[in-house]
Amino acid sequence: MKYCSHCGKEIADEAVICPGCGCEVSSKQTSSAQDHSVLFTVIKVFMVIACIAMGWTLIPLAWLIPMTISVFRRLDARQPIGVGFKVCVLLFCSLIAGIMLLCVDTETYRK
Repeated sequence: MKYCSHCGKEIADEAVICPGCGCEVSSKQTSSAQDHSVLFTVIKVFMVIACIAMGWTLIPLAWLIPMTISVFRRLDARQPIGVGFKVCVLLFCSLIAGIMLLCVDTETYRK
């Protein structure tokens, strides 16, 4: 799976030019996308673990599940996540997932 660094649309692995915007696609995007998919998977795993671990407390679970779903959707759609939301994940959901989200820069989402 490869994404255009200019418009963010998904493109074929063998594509040299993005069919969406016509920009040239560099070969380094493929390895970058693979590295980030592993990072995104680790973030998702730690957020699910946090939901399960906090499941015995119903009130915190009321915000853990929506936060987890929101992060999943944004990571899958390659949409940026605000710093404030990342800090909330760090404080209220999962320390490890929050730190990893803070380490991912905004440009990562488009690659």
